Amino acid sequence: MSISEKEVRHIATLANLALSDAEIGQMTRELGAIVGYVEQLSEVDTEGVDPIAQVTGLVNVTRVDEPGEMFAPREALANAPKADSVAFLVPKAVER
Repeated sequence: MSISEKEVRHIATLANLALSDAEIGQMTRELGAIVGYVEQLSEVDTEGVDPIAQVTGLVNVTRVDEPGEMFAPREALANAPKADSVAFLVPKAVER
């Protein structure tokens, strides 16, 4: 499968890129080479090969997520720049 200039122009439009005709030609060749390489990889026989997410053998060390003691509202709000008796006060982020 090859990539056409029309497809590269479409991708550039979607990515909001302004490419010159020379850049379109270059991207067409480069993307075509990438797609060709991926097609080549898809021909590799992977029958009997277990899928893996990473190759180092490292495992994430995590702790059990257990609920702990809760802060009292007064404690939680103690260092807030602005707060009322039950909540942090912040500038409005969304207009309706």
